[in-house]
Amino acid sequence: MTATIPASRTIPTLTHSPRARVPLDPPTGRFARLVDRLVARRFGGAADPLRAMWHNPRVLRADLALEAGVSRLRTLPGHLGKLAEMTVALRIECEWCMDFGYFLAHAQGMDPQKLEQVPTWRTSDAFTPVERRVMEFAEAATATPPAVTDEMAQDLRTDLGEDGLVELTMLVAVENLRSRFNSSLGLSSQGFSESCRVPGR
Repeated sequence: MTATIPASRTIPTLTHSPRARVPLDPPTGRFARLVDRLVARRFGGAADPLRAMWHNPRVLRADLALEAGVSRLRTLPGHLGKLAEMTVALRIECEWCMDFGYFLAHAQGMDPQKLEQVPTWRTSDAFTPVERRVMEFAEAATATPPAVTDEMAQDLRTDLGEDGLVELTMLVAVENLRSRFNSSLGLSSQGFSESCRVPGR
């Protein structure tokens, strides 16, 4: 879940993950209910990752604080960050993150052709050399153990600057956190991107 929220828009009716490994019932605490209502107002329904986090309010608050901080990062061009995040989500096979990430990127004006071709970025001609290096880095940093090379890092230092490389690395790491949390708890696509097809799904 990201703290970067697009302006309100009409979206399809959302569903809940049928194979979730924790209950996704409405929260009972006052703070959690408030967050639930705010998310529903923006997106048309509750977000399953937050519903899962209700079971441990400290986890919920820590996540919201992290996402608020990440949303204020501004060094890296936004479209590069989104391509990196979607590459990570695809690599980990997080259906929820691909669904919501595609919806956010589409709502923020990213080129639909690029979004649809993230799964085939290595062979697609839709991406610039810098975008390819960002996505290659995102894949390598997501591998276990990480497969980032000195050459990859040096190329991106030239492309983005040292501050841009550090921000990219943080975005990749945070998306790993999101994708692994959601996938491990069985959270799947809720239909955020139903009107703008999720690549490869």
